[in-house]
Amino acid sequence: MNLDKDYFLNKYNLMLPHSEIVQAMPDLPKGKALDLGCGGGRNSLYLAQQGFTVDAWDHNENSIKKLDTICVNESIDSIMTRVVDLNDLEFSGQYDVIISTVVFMFLNPKSIPNLIGNMQKSTKKGGYNLIVSAMNTEDYPCNLDFFNFTFKPKELSSYYPSWTIKKYNEDTGLLHKTDEQGNRIELRFATLLTQKN
Repeated sequence: MNLDKDYFLNKYNLMLPHSEIVQAMPDLPKGKALDLGCGGGRNSLYLAQQGFTVDAWDHNENSIKKLDTICVNESIDSIMTRVVDLNDLEFSGQYDVIISTVVFMFLNPKSIPNLIGNMQKSTKKGGYNLIVSAMNTEDYPCNLDFFNFTFKPKELSSYYPSWTIKKYNEDTGLLHKTDEQGNRIELRFATLLTQKN
């Protein structure tokens, strides 16, 4: 497999892997990973490049087909895809790493506690969860009608009281979506990297 992190960007026009996954990679235990809301597969493919076996799940059948096609073209057999609805998902397993980047805001708010609970119970001792999701704050209000859910300040970290939080911030970031003036929309994002004790 080609190990250049720009390879899938250049050949298949995929976005680069999320910067938080790239930054966390040196600390992550190699093994089995779950990418919840994998989209076109940018993070799943990066994890596979790094030696992980990856379960890549998304509700969008076309995204999964695109990822399947890339895996066939590149002879990648370490990614297993599945079409799932994260709103109704009940799952179990033993993963070293579970990631979900820029996905939670498209889910039903009532599904969030259950999904995080599944993530936690399906993570091996010493394994990691990495979540990045949009927030709604006083200084950066989120009024986007295509988002169903946003975290409140300190809400995401409160789900993990017994885990070791390796990184948590609520920094600002830019969406790919633009406003009426053509400027990328700026919001706060809750970013959590945490290890199961």
